[in-house]
Amino acid sequence: MLLAIDIGNTNVTFGVFDGDKIKTTWRVSTAIHRTADEYAHLMLSLMERQGVTAQQVNDVVVCSVVPPLLITFEQVCKSFLKKAPLIVEAGVKTGVRIDMDNPREVGPDRIVNAVAAHHLYGGPVIVIDMGTATTMDVVSKDGRYIGGAIAPGIAISTEALFTRTAVLPRIELSIPKKAIGRNTVAAMQSGIVFGYIGLIEGLILRIQSELEEKARVVATGGFASMAPQATSVIEIVNQDLTLIGLRLIYNMNRD
Repeated sequence: MLLAIDIGNTNVTFGVFDGDKIKTTWRVSTAIHRTADEYAHLMLSLMERQGVTAQQVNDVVVCSVVPPLLITFEQVCKSFLKKAPLIVEAGVKTGVRIDMDNPREVGPDRIVNAVAAHHLYGGPVIVIDMGTATTMDVVSKDGRYIGGAIAPGIAISTEALFTRTAVLPRIELSIPKKAIGRNTVAAMQSGIVFGYIGLIEGLILRIQSELEEKARVVATGGFASMAPQATSVIEIVNQDLTLIGLRLIYNMNRD
């Protein structure tokens, strides 16, 4: 079995693949100060609950946007799984050409998502990752990563509105029935959720016009399940996109 680990700013997501099929996935909150022992205890306990033992893990592939935790998880893999993980970084084969001014600036998670989206859905394709940040990544028809956009995530925007104002409350994120809020909470939900959807729709419209051909739109990330209820521009939601991309990259690089 292959263990895929996606270390994000908010959550660490794990997936165990049995061949090409995902057997189980789970996620824990990202905590920079959590030790390798603590992460190993969490990971092994969750694996055991799903009927997966450390001995069944044949290899590990890791993608991280939190540099300090990359060292931590290397230690977890080597000490507790007895495996040296494949880390998605410069020099690793991805099958996607990065057509950017400075390819090394592109986050590994964005490349992993691009690999998975192009493999599953062809190109051109636009990947929206709705996590801590909202990223949009564009892959051409011939599989080139040609750029994208980065905006604050909906959770960051919500928290900023609460922490940087004197009287506005912290609210639950849900899709309001109307854009005209009749109370403060409804008005905040309208501004945040519909404003966020408007950001996505506006960027997709601009990207589509610059491509000059219709691209499929795929969403992933923590808030991806919410957006299709409020907009028709998102065609596909795949919460396992990053894990699938990690498996594909592992297959390209294994001996």
